[in-house]
Amino acid sequence: MLQFLIRRLTGAVVIMFLIGAFTFFLFYTIPQDFAALSCGKNCSPENLAVIRENLGLDKPIWTQFWDFMVGIVAGRDFPVGHCDAPCLGVSFHTGDFVWDSIIDRFPLTLSLTVGGLVIFLVLGLGSGLLAAWKRGTSLDKAVSGASMVLSSFQIYFLGPIVLGIFVYSTGWLESPKYVPFSDDPAAWALGLLIPWAVMATIFTAQYTRMARSTMIEQLQEEHVRTARAKGMRQRYVFFRYAWRGSLTPIVTILGMDLSGLLAGAVVTEFTFDLAGIGRLAVDSSLTKDLPLTMGVMLFGAFFILLLNILVDLAYAYIDPRVRLA
Repeated sequence: MLQFLIRRLTGAVVIMFLIGAFTFFLFYTIPQDFAALSCGKNCSPENLAVIRENLGLDKPIWTQFWDFMVGIVAGRDFPVGHCDAPCLGVSFHTGDFVWDSIIDRFPLTLSLTVGGLVIFLVLGLGSGLLAAWKRGTSLDKAVSGASMVLSSFQIYFLGPIVLGIFVYSTGWLESPKYVPFSDDPAAWALGLLIPWAVMATIFTAQYTRMARSTMIEQLQEEHVRTARAKGMRQRYVFFRYAWRGSLTPIVTILGMDLSGLLAGAVVTEFTFDLAGIGRLAVDSSLTKDLPLTMGVMLFGAFFILLLNILVDLAYAYIDPRVRLA
């Protein structure tokens, strides 16, 4: 298992370096004077030269790239102060350290992702297993029909409807907002309840259908039929043999959905007017803030790679043959 993990981590480091290099040089192909953007209108040549020097834009592009990559590992010194590792530079627009801006927004995006994940996994897998257990019954048909309807919804469609009913019309719930968990756990959960419910409604339908189909498929496998022929109890066979075999495709889709939840935070946060990583990415793009945009992209790429490694480890745990591949 250790060698398996080392191989995955080594590959992730190489990919992160390539992503960083590609992103850096891609943005520098834009024919735009970033120092002039930071200086604003009616900027004197003297101020423009000072800003260009402070931002390091007066250096050759290869030197800027080297400083950027070294800063991620060892930190950098700027006129505004020392930037500890991992240093992603200084925002052209606000003058703040990019890493600090990202970390300030990240708890909201993480709360949205983890809360929605827990809810739709519990409901989706639970209802899917129940439908497979009661295959062919009216309960199975009801669960399957509901999942087909709900899977056609989107966050930007269902979100305003839920807000209109439960917030603006009835006033039963407050408008979504973020309160740090450490400040007030109850307010934290209540403020994100509507986004969680909308995300869970959409993803639960998908996992219900997937869990049901994979479980039914596993129940037809030879090793499951052999276990039944040996006289083992149906419940034991269901959870001991069929359930573990059905996890592999579910874990595959889960890894992609987690990446999609982070990448799709823009839609969720704009729908519910929440200021997380998604809003930060859009704002930095609109203001052409190169360091902040690059920082958000690298941060997102890091977590997508981390999730892929976790999915690989889950594969290795579920199926030992993966460790030997």
